[in-house]
Amino acid sequence: MSVLHHLALGTRDVERLARFYIDVLELPEVTRHLHADGSLRSVWLDLGGALLMIEPTQEPARPISVGVGAGPFLIAVAISAEARSAFEARLDGAGAVVESRSEFTSYARDPDGNPIAISAYPLHGLVRG
Repeated sequence: MSVLHHLALGTRDVERLARFYIDVLELPEVTRHLHADGSLRSVWLDLGGALLMIEPTQEPARPISVGVGAGPFLIAVAISAEARSAFEARLDGAGAVVESRSEFTSYARDPDGNPIAISAYPLHGLVRG
């Protein structure tokens, strides 16, 4: 059986984007990697058994699209239903306006415009474990 090892996001500002995922979505920092000159190369965050690697790029952000796009188009993190309003408040406080909601999930964008979600969708019975 294969399991997810990591997802990687490219950004022009590694520290800013990592701080958002740490402070707003409460992803624990696993490690930081530095260049030989001591400057920040990447930040790795725990996605509950897999990693979210925030890596530098000089490429501009992708154009913002609505709905399902080709390739990866959303990072969703699991939360409890009881924590949803607190997470929405943190998103709002970080300038990440909740753009839409479903019964279990709230959708917003990170500082680079990447679609994100907080989801309380019950996965028991759907995920092998």
